[in-house]
Amino acid sequence: MPGLFDPFSLREMTLKNRVMMSPMCQYSVEAKDGKPTEWHDVHYVSRAVGGTGLIMMEMTNVHPDGRITDRDLGLWSDDQIPAFRRIIDACHQYGAKVGIQIAHAGRKAESECLKPVAPSPVPFKEGFRVPHELSRGEVQEMVELFALGAERAVKAGADTVELHGAHGYLIHQFISRISNRRSDEYGDPNRFAEEVIRAVRERIPDEMPLMMRLSAVEYAEGGYTLVETVERCRRFHALGVDAFDLSSGGEAPSSRPPVRVASPGYQVPYAAAVREAVDVPVVAVGHLEEPKVAEMVIQNGHADLVAIGRAMLKNPYWASDAALSLGKENLLPHPYQRAFHS
Repeated sequence: MPGLFDPFSLREMTLKNRVMMSPMCQYSVEAKDGKPTEWHDVHYVSRAVGGTGLIMMEMTNVHPDGRITDRDLGLWSDDQIPAFRRIIDACHQYGAKVGIQIAHAGRKAESECLKPVAPSPVPFKEGFRVPHELSRGEVQEMVELFALGAERAVKAGADTVELHGAHGYLIHQFISRISNRRSDEYGDPNRFAEEVIRAVRERIPDEMPLMMRLSAVEYAEGGYTLVETVERCRRFHALGVDAFDLSSGGEAPSSRPPVRVASPGYQVPYAAAVREAVDVPVVAVGHLEEPKVAEMVIQNGHADLVAIGRAMLKNPYWASDAALSLGKENLLPHPYQRAFHS
Protein backbone atom coordinates (compact mmCIF):
# COMPACT_ATOMS: atom_id res chain seq x y z
CA MET A 1 0.00 0.00 0.00
CA PRO A 2 1.19 3.57 -0.63
CA GLY A 3 2.34 5.74 2.23
CA LEU A 4 1.89 9.35 3.27
CA PHE A 5 4.79 10.53 1.12
CA ASP A 6 3.96 8.68 -2.05
CA PRO A 7 2.44 10.66 -4.94
CA PHE A 8 -1.26 10.66 -5.68
CA SER A 9 -3.11 11.53 -8.90
CA LEU A 10 -6.68 12.70 -9.40
CA ARG A 11 -7.67 13.30 -13.01
CA GLU A 12 -4.66 15.25 -14.35
CA MET A 13 -3.56 16.65 -10.98
CA THR A 14 -0.61 14.79 -9.45
CA LEU A 15 0.38 15.56 -5.86
CA LYS A 16 3.94 14.96 -4.68
CA ASN A 17 2.61 13.55 -1.40
CA ARG A 18 -0.69 12.84 0.35
CA VAL A 19 -0.57 15.70 2.86
CA MET A 20 -3.32 18.28 2.40
CA MET A 21 -3.58 21.54 4.29
CA SER A 22 -7.15 21.67 5.54
CA PRO A 23 -9.11 24.83 4.62
CA MET A 24 -9.21 27.10 7.66
CA CYS A 25 -10.74 30.58 7.71
CA GLN A 26 -8.24 33.30 8.60
CA TYR A 27 -10.69 36.21 8.96
CA SER A 28 -7.86 38.45 7.77
CA VAL A 29 -9.20 40.38 4.76
CA GLU A 30 -8.34 43.96 5.65
CA ALA A 31 -10.34 45.97 3.12
CA LYS A 32 -13.42 43.75 3.48
CA ASP A 33 -13.32 43.30 -0.30
CA GLY A 34 -12.74 39.55 -0.29
CA LYS A 35 -9.20 39.82 -1.67
CA PRO A 36 -6.32 37.88 -0.11
CA THR A 37 -3.80 40.07 1.68
CA GLU A 38 -0.10 39.85 2.54
CA TRP A 39 -1.16 37.71 5.50
CA HIS A 40 -2.59 35.12 3.13
CA ASP A 41 0.54 35.29 0.98
CA VAL A 42 2.76 34.33 3.90
CA HIS A 43 0.21 31.90 5.37
CA TYR A 44 -0.16 29.74 2.27
CA VAL A 45 3.27 30.06 0.68
CA SER A 46 5.02 29.09 3.92
CA ARG A 47 3.07 25.80 3.92
CA ALA A 48 4.18 25.22 0.32
CA VAL A 49 7.78 25.83 1.42
CA GLY A 50 7.12 23.33 4.22
CA GLY A 51 6.44 20.50 1.77
CA THR A 52 2.63 20.26 1.73
CA GLY A 53 1.33 18.34 -1.29
CA LEU A 54 -2.08 20.03 -1.60
CA ILE A 55 -2.97 23.39 -0.07
CA MET A 56 -6.71 23.91 0.13
CA MET A 57 -7.36 27.63 0.47
CA GLU A 58 -9.95 28.58 3.03
CA MET A 59 -13.68 29.00 2.49
CA THR A 60 -13.96 31.46 -0.39
CA ASN A 61 -17.40 32.89 -0.93
CA VAL A 62 -19.41 33.25 -4.11
CA HIS A 63 -21.39 36.32 -2.93
CA PRO A 64 -20.61 39.15 -0.47
CA ASP A 65 -23.51 38.04 1.75
CA GLY A 66 -22.17 34.49 1.63
CA ARG A 67 -19.33 35.27 4.01
CA ILE A 68 -19.29 34.25 7.66
CA THR A 69 -17.76 37.65 8.42
CA ASP A 70 -16.88 40.57 6.19
CA ARG A 71 -13.19 39.71 6.63
CA ASP A 72 -13.52 36.44 4.67
CA LEU A 73 -12.25 35.67 1.18
CA GLY A 74 -14.44 35.92 -1.90
CA LEU A 75 -14.47 35.15 -5.61
CA TRP A 76 -17.62 37.00 -6.63
CA SER A 77 -15.71 39.45 -8.84
CA ASP A 78 -13.01 39.24 -11.50
CA ASP A 79 -11.20 41.97 -9.56
CA GLN A 80 -10.38 39.38 -6.90
CA ILE A 81 -8.64 36.94 -9.27
CA PRO A 82 -5.13 38.53 -9.40
CA ALA A 83 -4.63 38.34 -5.63
CA PHE A 84 -5.44 34.63 -5.65
CA ARG A 85 -3.22 34.03 -8.67
CA ARG A 86 -0.28 35.71 -6.94
CA ILE A 87 -0.50 33.23 -4.06
CA ILE A 88 -1.13 30.17 -6.23
CA ASP A 89 1.78 30.97 -8.55
CA ALA A 90 4.09 31.34 -5.55
CA CYS A 91 2.95 28.02 -4.04
CA HIS A 92 3.56 26.29 -7.37
CA GLN A 93 7.21 27.36 -7.24
CA TYR A 94 7.68 24.98 -4.29
CA GLY A 95 5.91 22.02 -5.86
CA ALA A 96 2.59 22.36 -4.05
CA LYS A 97 -0.76 22.08 -5.77
CA VAL A 98 -3.47 24.52 -4.67
CA GLY A 99 -7.23 24.18 -4.41
CA ILE A 100 -9.85 26.79 -3.57
CA GLN A 101 -12.82 25.84 -1.43
CA ILE A 102 -15.84 27.72 -2.74
CA ALA A 103 -18.84 28.22 -0.53
CA HIS A 104 -21.71 30.30 0.80
CA ALA A 105 -22.38 30.63 4.53
CA GLY A 106 -26.16 30.89 4.17
CA ARG A 107 -27.84 31.34 7.54
CA LYS A 108 -24.45 31.29 9.32
CA ALA A 109 -23.47 34.75 8.00
CA GLU A 110 -22.68 36.51 11.27
CA SER A 111 -21.75 40.13 10.53
CA GLU A 112 -24.57 42.66 10.82
CA CYS A 113 -23.63 44.11 7.44
CA LEU A 114 -24.37 40.77 5.75
CA LYS A 115 -27.82 39.44 4.85
CA PRO A 116 -28.26 35.75 5.69
CA VAL A 117 -30.19 33.51 3.30
CA ALA A 118 -31.21 29.86 3.60
CA PRO A 119 -33.49 27.19 2.16
CA SER A 120 -35.97 27.93 4.97
CA PRO A 121 -36.42 30.85 7.40
CA VAL A 122 -34.86 29.00 10.34
CA PRO A 123 -32.09 30.78 12.28
CA PHE A 124 -28.96 28.83 13.12
CA LYS A 125 -29.33 29.47 16.83
CA GLU A 126 -30.61 31.99 19.35
CA GLY A 127 -29.14 35.40 18.62
CA PHE A 128 -28.79 34.74 14.91
CA ARG A 129 -31.10 36.55 12.51
CA VAL A 130 -33.93 34.79 10.71
CA PRO A 131 -32.55 34.17 7.21
CA HIS A 132 -34.35 35.13 4.03
CA GLU A 133 -35.91 32.05 2.43
CA LEU A 134 -34.56 31.75 -1.09
CA SER A 135 -37.19 31.65 -3.83
CA ARG A 136 -36.89 29.08 -6.63
CA GLY A 137 -35.42 31.74 -8.90
CA GLU A 138 -32.95 32.84 -6.23
CA VAL A 139 -31.85 29.23 -5.71
CA GLN A 140 -31.14 28.93 -9.42
CA GLU A 141 -29.21 32.21 -9.32
CA MET A 142 -27.19 30.80 -6.43
CA VAL A 143 -26.26 27.76 -8.51
CA GLU A 144 -24.90 30.12 -11.15
CA LEU A 145 -22.90 32.01 -8.51
CA PHE A 146 -21.13 28.77 -7.56
CA ALA A 147 -20.38 28.10 -11.22
CA LEU A 148 -18.96 31.62 -11.67
CA GLY A 149 -16.86 31.20 -8.52
CA ALA A 150 -15.41 27.99 -9.95
CA GLU A 151 -14.65 29.73 -13.25
CA ARG A 152 -12.73 32.42 -11.40
CA ALA A 153 -10.81 29.78 -9.43
CA VAL A 154 -9.70 28.28 -12.75
CA LYS A 155 -8.62 31.72 -13.99
CA ALA A 156 -6.66 32.20 -10.77
CA GLY A 157 -4.63 29.08 -11.56
CA ALA A 158 -6.17 26.67 -9.03
CA ASP A 159 -5.39 22.99 -9.55
CA THR A 160 -8.70 21.86 -8.07
CA VAL A 161 -11.94 23.24 -6.67
CA GLU A 162 -13.62 21.98 -3.51
CA LEU A 163 -17.32 22.57 -2.91
CA HIS A 164 -18.06 23.21 0.76
CA GLY A 165 -21.06 21.06 1.59
CA ALA A 166 -20.30 20.63 5.30
CA HIS A 167 -20.36 22.34 8.69
CA GLY A 168 -23.82 23.86 8.36
CA TYR A 169 -23.11 26.20 5.44
CA LEU A 170 -25.51 26.72 2.54
CA ILE A 171 -25.09 23.47 0.58
CA HIS A 172 -25.29 21.56 3.86
CA GLN A 173 -28.35 23.59 4.84
CA PHE A 174 -30.18 22.24 1.79
CA ILE A 175 -29.00 18.70 2.52
CA SER A 176 -30.06 18.74 6.17
CA ARG A 177 -33.59 18.07 7.38
CA ILE A 178 -32.81 20.35 10.32
CA SER A 179 -32.51 23.46 8.15
CA ASN A 180 -34.39 22.52 4.96
CA ARG A 181 -38.15 22.50 5.49
CA ARG A 182 -39.20 23.36 1.95
CA SER A 183 -42.16 21.75 0.20
CA ASP A 184 -41.05 22.50 -3.37
CA GLU A 185 -38.50 20.56 -5.46
CA TYR A 186 -35.65 22.00 -3.40
CA GLY A 187 -37.04 20.21 -0.38
CA ASP A 188 -35.23 17.23 -1.92
CA PRO A 189 -32.03 17.24 0.17
CA ASN A 190 -29.84 16.48 -2.84
CA ARG A 191 -31.38 18.76 -5.46
CA PHE A 192 -29.45 21.98 -4.81
CA ALA A 193 -26.11 20.22 -4.34
CA GLU A 194 -26.61 18.21 -7.52
CA GLU A 195 -27.40 21.34 -9.53
CA VAL A 196 -24.27 23.02 -8.14
CA ILE A 197 -22.12 19.99 -8.97
CA ARG A 198 -23.43 19.83 -12.55
CA ALA A 199 -22.95 23.57 -13.09
CA VAL A 200 -19.43 23.62 -11.66
CA ARG A 201 -18.35 20.46 -13.49
CA GLU A 202 -19.47 22.03 -16.78
CA ARG A 203 -17.46 25.20 -16.14
CA ILE A 204 -14.11 23.72 -15.09
CA PRO A 205 -11.71 21.87 -17.41
CA ASP A 206 -12.20 18.13 -17.90
CA GLU A 207 -8.70 17.51 -16.56
CA MET A 208 -9.37 19.40 -13.31
CA PRO A 209 -10.58 17.32 -10.36
CA LEU A 210 -13.65 18.41 -8.45
CA MET A 211 -13.62 17.76 -4.71
CA MET A 212 -16.38 18.14 -2.14
CA ARG A 213 -16.33 18.47 1.64
CA LEU A 214 -19.29 16.88 3.38
CA SER A 215 -20.32 16.39 6.98
CA ALA A 216 -20.62 12.60 7.03
CA VAL A 217 -22.97 12.59 10.02
CA GLU A 218 -25.02 15.14 11.91
CA TYR A 219 -24.73 15.17 15.68
CA ALA A 220 -28.30 16.24 16.30
CA GLU A 221 -31.70 14.64 16.74
CA GLY A 222 -33.28 14.10 13.35
CA GLY A 223 -29.99 14.52 11.52
CA TYR A 224 -28.94 12.31 8.64
CA THR A 225 -26.76 9.23 9.05
CA LEU A 226 -23.62 7.78 7.52
CA VAL A 227 -25.77 5.38 5.49
CA GLU A 228 -27.45 8.37 3.85
CA THR A 229 -24.09 10.04 3.25
CA VAL A 230 -22.73 6.96 1.49
CA GLU A 231 -25.68 6.96 -0.90
CA ARG A 232 -25.35 10.73 -1.37
CA CYS A 233 -21.66 10.34 -2.25
CA ARG A 234 -22.57 7.66 -4.77
CA ARG A 235 -24.95 10.08 -6.48
CA PHE A 236 -22.56 13.03 -6.34
CA HIS A 237 -19.67 10.92 -7.66
CA ALA A 238 -21.78 9.91 -10.66
CA LEU A 239 -22.31 13.62 -11.41
CA GLY A 240 -18.59 14.40 -11.43
CA VAL A 241 -17.23 14.74 -7.89
CA ASP A 242 -13.83 13.04 -7.97
CA ALA A 243 -13.00 12.92 -4.25
CA PHE A 244 -14.80 13.54 -0.95
CA ASP A 245 -13.34 15.35 2.06
CA LEU A 246 -15.22 13.82 5.01
CA SER A 247 -15.76 15.87 8.15
CA SER A 248 -18.82 15.93 10.44
CA GLY A 249 -21.29 18.06 12.35
CA GLY A 250 -21.92 21.78 12.17
CA GLU A 251 -25.64 21.75 11.49
CA ALA A 252 -26.81 22.62 14.99
CA PRO A 253 -25.26 24.79 17.73
CA SER A 254 -25.61 22.25 20.53
CA SER A 255 -24.56 19.16 18.59
CA ARG A 256 -21.86 16.95 20.09
CA PRO A 257 -20.08 14.00 18.49
CA PRO A 258 -20.58 10.55 20.03
CA VAL A 259 -16.81 10.16 20.41
CA ARG A 260 -14.17 12.35 22.00
CA VAL A 261 -13.16 15.02 19.49
CA ALA A 262 -9.65 14.87 20.92
CA SER A 263 -9.30 11.23 19.86
CA PRO A 264 -6.75 10.81 17.04
CA GLY A 265 -8.48 10.01 13.77
CA TYR A 266 -11.99 10.18 15.23
CA GLN A 267 -13.48 10.95 11.80
CA VAL A 268 -11.40 8.43 9.81
CA PRO A 269 -14.15 5.74 9.90
CA TYR A 270 -16.43 8.09 7.95
CA ALA A 271 -13.88 8.49 5.17
CA ALA A 272 -13.12 4.77 5.15
CA ALA A 273 -16.80 3.85 4.87
CA VAL A 274 -17.33 6.13 1.87
CA ARG A 275 -14.11 4.95 0.21
CA GLU A 276 -15.07 1.29 0.54
CA ALA A 277 -18.74 1.60 -0.41
CA VAL A 278 -18.45 4.07 -3.29
CA ASP A 279 -14.95 3.16 -4.54
CA VAL A 280 -13.97 6.82 -4.67
CA PRO A 281 -10.89 8.67 -3.34
CA VAL A 282 -11.41 10.30 0.05
CA VAL A 283 -9.70 12.73 2.40
CA ALA A 284 -9.62 11.99 6.13
CA VAL A 285 -9.46 14.84 8.62
CA GLY A 286 -9.51 15.29 12.39
CA HIS A 287 -6.56 15.07 14.81
CA LEU A 288 -4.18 13.35 12.43
CA GLU A 289 -1.20 15.45 13.47
CA GLU A 290 0.83 12.46 14.69
CA PRO A 291 2.76 11.37 11.57
CA LYS A 292 2.59 7.66 12.39
CA VAL A 293 -1.20 7.89 12.71
CA ALA A 294 -1.48 9.76 9.40
CA GLU A 295 0.80 7.22 7.73
CA MET A 296 -1.28 4.34 9.10
CA VAL A 297 -4.49 5.87 7.74
CA ILE A 298 -2.99 5.87 4.23
CA GLN A 299 -1.24 2.50 4.46
CA ASN A 300 -4.35 0.77 5.80
CA GLY A 301 -6.37 2.06 2.87
CA HIS A 302 -8.75 4.15 4.99
CA ALA A 303 -8.11 7.31 2.96
CA ASP A 304 -6.11 8.60 0.00
CA LEU A 305 -5.15 11.94 1.54
CA VAL A 306 -4.97 13.26 5.10
CA ALA A 307 -5.96 16.85 5.84
CA ILE A 308 -3.92 18.58 8.54
CA GLY A 309 -5.49 21.61 10.17
CA ARG A 310 -4.48 23.10 13.49
CA ALA A 311 -1.20 21.22 13.57
CA MET A 312 -0.24 23.05 10.39
CA LEU A 313 -1.21 26.36 11.97
CA LYS A 314 1.29 25.55 14.72
CA ASN A 315 3.97 24.42 12.30
CA PRO A 316 4.03 25.48 8.63
CA TYR A 317 6.73 22.83 8.05
CA TRP A 318 4.60 19.99 9.41
CA ALA A 319 4.92 17.97 6.19
CA SER A 320 8.72 18.08 6.23
CA ASP A 321 8.90 17.27 9.94
CA ALA A 322 6.51 14.35 9.41
CA ALA A 323 8.62 13.05 6.54
CA LEU A 324 11.78 13.15 8.67
CA SER A 325 10.04 11.39 11.57
CA LEU A 326 9.00 8.60 9.18
CA GLY A 327 12.52 8.18 7.83
CA LYS A 328 11.85 10.01 4.56
CA GLU A 329 13.77 12.81 2.89
CA ASN A 330 13.68 16.35 4.24
CA LEU A 331 11.22 18.32 2.08
CA LEU A 332 12.48 21.82 2.78
CA PRO A 333 14.20 23.93 0.10
CA HIS A 334 17.98 24.03 -0.25
CA PRO A 335 18.52 27.29 1.74
CA TYR A 336 17.20 25.49 4.87
CA GLN A 337 19.19 22.29 4.47
CA ARG A 338 22.06 23.46 6.70
CA ALA A 339 19.70 23.19 9.70
CA PHE A 340 19.61 19.42 9.21
CA HIS A 341 23.33 18.67 9.01
CA SER A 342 25.51 18.06 12.04
